[in-house]
Amino acid sequence: METFRARPNRTPLVAELPPEEPTASAWRVRVRMDDRPGTLARIAIRLADLECNILGLTVLPVPGGVLDEIVLRPATGLPKEVLAEAIRGEGCECSGIVDADVRELRDTASFALSAARRAVDDPERLAEVLRDVLAADLVTRVPAPEGNPGRTESGHRAVFPLDADTVLVARRRWAPFVELELTRAAALITLLAAMRHNVSGAVVLDRPDGAAVILRPGTPRDADAVSELHQRCSMKTLFRRYHTGVRTVPRRWLHKLLTPPRGSSVLAVCGREVIGLGQLIPQPDGTAEVSLLVEDAWQAEGIGTALLARLAVLATSAGHTELTAVCLPGDDTMSRTAARAGLRAERSTTDTSALRFFLP
Repeated sequence: METFRARPNRTPLVAELPPEEPTASAWRVRVRMDDRPGTLARIAIRLADLECNILGLTVLPVPGGVLDEIVLRPATGLPKEVLAEAIRGEGCECSGIVDADVRELRDTASFALSAARRAVDDPERLAEVLRDVLAADLVTRVPAPEGNPGRTESGHRAVFPLDADTVLVARRRWAPFVELELTRAAALITLLAAMRHNVSGAVVLDRPDGAAVILRPGTPRDADAVSELHQRCSMKTLFRRYHTGVRTVPRRWLHKLLTPPRGSSVLAVCGREVIGLGQLIPQPDGTAEVSLLVEDAWQAEGIGTALLARLAVLATSAGHTELTAVCLPGDDTMSRTAARAGLRAERSTTDTSALRFFLP
């Protein structure tokens, strides 16, 4: 079970704080009030009377009014109970006071975009990102049957489905969640789901040598670069790919290589050079045929493995469950590449030149 807890300076509600705790450098205060002119002004005046300096304000609409989240610097020695009582004295509800850090002050929209970027870059950190977005005490990834979305704990608990098997459970003791916060969190999760299903975009390979290699779809505009790729390949490499002696590729071939009928291509690009080419072509029997070409200087560098793994993702998203490839008798290069890509391969019993890969 994956759990992300809040930073140590987040503390529970006022009533649970020990009276001897020193005054924090900043407090995050949530005030629920009627949406009437002058209400916020009265709260600001009362805070000034208590020598509190307002550092930031966020207004969250809620049914029947608004919820103002105020980040302030309290007067030295001011108890939280006194601040809460002053807010109640203005006819408002103090729903929570928690220690804060002035570094948490941020523009809401910019912070949301930054959080989305972090989650896109590393989906495994989604629980951590969601905790920050919600200012939650705890976010836990649990199996869906354990989620129990009906258990809200008076608004202090929320459940967010990730997929059919997994949910995220968020808890916040210092203040209940409001609908706008839950909507933002759900939108973030929806964005990540859309990113996962958008498998046609470019992918940057994480290489130990730091070389920037990108896998992206091939287009007719890449014809010249693909032609140069073939010129840099040895006769042995080209024969392994085309099973015939070729040195140059006719121009009319290039378009078919990049945009095969009913199929697609993936290029491995480093700088301005195309260093590898993979093809995925659906077959009438429901399988999809794959082929690879990697220039000699980049062989044994994981480029072919990355291309085949990418083609497998594209095939899976298109509904294929099996890939095929045509190999020379006795050539196990594609089999070894498939194993490194996590695919199970076997030779056809009727055609020794045909290789089958079973998609997970």
